[in-house]
Amino acid sequence: MLPLRDENPVRRPAILTWLIFGACVVAYLAWQPSPFEETPEDTLFYLENAAIPCEIEQGRPLDVAEVEATFVAGDTQACGIDGGSSAPFDADKNVWLSMVTSIFLHGSLVHIAGNLLFLWVFANNVEDVMGKLGFAVFYVVGGVAGTLAHVALDVGSTVPVVGASGAIAAVMGAYLVLFPFARVRTLIIMLLFVVIDVPAVFLLVFWFVLQFFTDPNEGVAWAAHVGGFVFGMLVGVVVRATGQLDRATGLTPSRR
Repeated sequence: MLPLRDENPVRRPAILTWLIFGACVVAYLAWQPSPFEETPEDTLFYLENAAIPCEIEQGRPLDVAEVEATFVAGDTQACGIDGGSSAPFDADKNVWLSMVTSIFLHGSLVHIAGNLLFLWVFANNVEDVMGKLGFAVFYVVGGVAGTLAHVALDVGSTVPVVGASGAIAAVMGAYLVLFPFARVRTLIIMLLFVVIDVPAVFLLVFWFVLQFFTDPNEGVAWAAHVGGFVFGMLVGVVVRATGQLDRATGLTPSRR
């Protein structure tokens, strides 16, 4: 199921959503070394700029032995393999900042296209409710929350994790709470291609449940999706409780 657009108008142009969209495209096409094929330069780039669970858990960059064990010997759980006796692979890397830069990086054209489609459909309304500054903070923290969820589930991994999925999942979680019955034009891919309008709650809950059935061999950081989504729902509940949604949409809350 792929969302195409929603029937949920906004009051103001979603400038920040456009900027995030553009930042991801520019990072992929102009900053990442080889956007159209996987090369050794891409691996080096990810090691220098992407979040890696082992680095976050240990609070330091991978060392040379860990990198060699991962990318030469194929040991994806090489964290601490040499007891920290070899030199850092990239001593200048800020492992905490990498959790932010990771959410603007992508592994393929299909990866970035899928993420930006969901961003384009759902982010403008969430931005409209939260305001630009609030949405900016929410988006980044949602991405970090998704990364931390992935780290918690795969703490010994020495494989870089990239993608805006955790941040966009946070947007989707907030959208579910704020606009559960908004109609979303959806492409259903089964035996035939069918386009129908469905309530956001149906599409988003279906997407969330689907994450738990992800093939572990596909290399998808599904825990980041789940972590970001849950974070977004929690923030959505807070937004509703404070009346921010009512003020943003001009609705008057019912009184008893």
